[in-house]
Amino acid sequence: QVQLAESGGGLVPAGDSLRLSCAASGLFRRDYVTGWFRQPDGQEREFVAAITWSTNTMFYADSVLGRFTISRDNTNDTVYLQMNSLKPEDTAVYYCATQPRRDATFYYAKSSSYDYWGQGTQVTVSS
Repeated sequence: QVQLAESGGGLVPAGDSLRLSCAASGLFRRDYVTGWFRQPDGQEREFVAAITWSTNTMFYADSVLGRFTISRDNTNDTVYLQMNSLKPEDTAVYYCATQPRRDATFYYAKSSSYDYWGQGTQVTVSS
């Protein structure tokens, strides 16, 4: 049974940092992509970042480029999202998700492409 578990959310002032973790279990192939998405209250879920397991190739939304960094620890199948210079507009529930790697990378930004999802973790940035 595949499980993804996010942790690390919280309430921080603008300009601060947080690191989110996504621990995966039950995945036995080695060729996946893990993405982070966020959903502000009352809004649609949006892509934040993604990373391929085999090559650690990273993808970012323009809104977080230069502030957020996605990484993966190969020893424990955990994907991290380091969030720096946080802004109030980053406030949302953050979800991690995983899908098998595809040749067409545009799938990585589409939430409908992902097969497995975590339960989400709340990030609140105060002004």
